Amino acid sequence: MRPEPRITVAREGYPLVGGAVGAGALALALAAISPSWASAALLALAIALLVAALFLLNFFRDPRRTPPSEEGAVVSPADGKVILVEPEVEESRFLRKRAAKVSIFMSPIDVHVNRAPVAGVVTGVHYNPGKFLAAFSEKASLDNEQNAIVVRADDGRDVLFIQIAGLVARRIVCRVRPGDRVERGQRVGMIKLGSRVDIFLTGRVTLRVKPGDRVTAGTSVLGVLT
Repeated sequence: MRPEPRITVAREGYPLVGGAVGAGALALALAAISPSWASAALLALAIALLVAALFLLNFFRDPRRTPPSEEGAVVSPADGKVILVEPEVEESRFLRKRAAKVSIFMSPIDVHVNRAPVAGVVTGVHYNPGKFLAAFSEKASLDNEQNAIVVRADDGRDVLFIQIAGLVARRIVCRVRPGDRVERGQRVGMIKLGSRVDIFLTGRVTLRVKPGDRVTAGTSVLGVLT
């Protein structure tokens, strides 16, 4: 895998951060030349816009990550808190087989860039518009707007991870298409604001996480394919 570029902000955030900074700077400039009755209001607006820009910079941050080299390791596709671990469930929509399931809740303060959990070839991308229930609710896994990505891992097994929009999130970004080759820990997209990612692992797998654990996309090992 080639070294990651030193990107500090996801490209989806450039227009929003730039817009907030530009509008804040304009408000400051207008405050400096406006009558006193308008200057205070413009100054308050400028401060609010610059605070918003700082929030957006924090939200769209995209730190460099180095995935582990351990053979068979499945890394987390998202930053956040593990809210569900099930050693075996029936995944009937995309894999149509039994699989281990791990669900990760991403709060608005987490990094929201998603990463490939394993190396392999993308065999399916399935987008489905839906509701915007709270992401920690189990109904969100079925009812919310979501994007499912199936990767055929190098050992031939299918790994499914689903980007799920939350109560506040309103846009899922996916940067891969069927036929694309992905490497473990590679950036594949993001979900804007609070959201959730479910991952399903087929075949024999030794899980290494439990509910309540904090995980980091691209580096935390959720389990090992055996």
